[in-house]
Amino acid sequence: MSHFAVVAPPLFSHLQAMRALAHQLVSRGHRVTFIAEGEGDDFYPLSPALRDAQREVTHTSAGHLFRVIGALSRLTDVLCQQLPDIVQRLAVDALIVDQMEPAGGLVAQALGLPYISVACALPVNREPHYPLPVMPFNYRQDEKAQRLYHASERIYDRLMQPHGRVIAHHAQRFGLSPRQRLDECLSPLLQIAQCIPALDFPRHQPPACFHYVGALRDTPPVAVKSHPRAVPPRAWASLGTLQGHRAGLFHKIAAACQDVGAKVMIAHCDGLTDAEVESLYRSGASAVRGFVDQPAAIRDADVVITHGGLNTVLDAIAAATPLLAIPITFDQPAVAARVAYSQIGRRVSRFATRSHMAKQLDALLNDDRYRQRITAACEQLRRAGGAPHAASLIEQAITPFRPTHPLRSMELR
Repeated sequence: MSHFAVVAPPLFSHLQAMRALAHQLVSRGHRVTFIAEGEGDDFYPLSPALRDAQREVTHTSAGHLFRVIGALSRLTDVLCQQLPDIVQRLAVDALIVDQMEPAGGLVAQALGLPYISVACALPVNREPHYPLPVMPFNYRQDEKAQRLYHASERIYDRLMQPHGRVIAHHAQRFGLSPRQRLDECLSPLLQIAQCIPALDFPRHQPPACFHYVGALRDTPPVAVKSHPRAVPPRAWASLGTLQGHRAGLFHKIAAACQDVGAKVMIAHCDGLTDAEVESLYRSGASAVRGFVDQPAAIRDADVVITHGGLNTVLDAIAAATPLLAIPITFDQPAVAARVAYSQIGRRVSRFATRSHMAKQLDALLNDDRYRQRITAACEQLRRAGGAPHAASLIEQAITPFRPTHPLRSMELR
């Protein structure tokens, strides 16, 4: 059996996906150690510097873009300095690395260890004529769209230069080929995407080792039985753990639901005050909660109103519940663009008027084509295999590397 080290950014949804994958591997007799802050034998005790770097990412994840980039750059830098010793001390056989953290791939290659890249968000893999997974663009192949995609890549790479300089510095320090982007640090052995083709733009040149596996969950999606729309219809709304403080947007959502005669439950992830919660009832909300059983709430709903977080969208697909995406930040606009492209839901700006939002909700509730398309996507998600299939792919990928390779000696410059 093998010992895996998991390297991921300290973001709740990413760690939850990795935990589900780890549980599958442990159930098969493997050992998994997280290089992250946490309690239990499966978490490696972090140094103060590494702990502080991870906490900085956590605390800035809902903040200004440049502060987020700076925090991510510092975390990658600290990991590249400390991870080689940690990996050697743990005597791991392979690394499981979140695509968003390049340090894992850099260190694995430097040590001569196999590693697996996991896309817990939209895959960062680049292709010609393909928009980046953080851009809000529709998928088109015309010349105007291509110019837009290429210009946005240049702007994005310029914004990410602080991170790119850290990647380039440590690649040179480890004696690796030059690189400075996330997609240049992905595994040549196995790449796993927590996604399905029905929730992505068409990919024409994915690497042979790239696999869609669907949602990484402890409980796999089950076959969904169709049910008639409730009377009155039921809506469920959440803006995720980082955006649950947006009382004004929740008020607009509640009022729009009232306009179409829908009862809406709002989950604000403890982002609102008691007074704000009370005011939402006056705006038309039928229930307001801090946290709920999200998959169960989505299964009971006729429409899901979401910020476009990938995990919430995957939960909606698993329940075959159409979506209204209201993206706010990070990869949410890109996820929302894919929801609209696949026609499993609609998207609106967070600045949309109450009447425009109500119009989109009315279409989702009364046009059966949205439910038909998301039901087909639900079946694709069920067949994708999830965490069990991902664990099988990992076992197959690392089999040629057993018994454990001796670690390549490193003299860091």
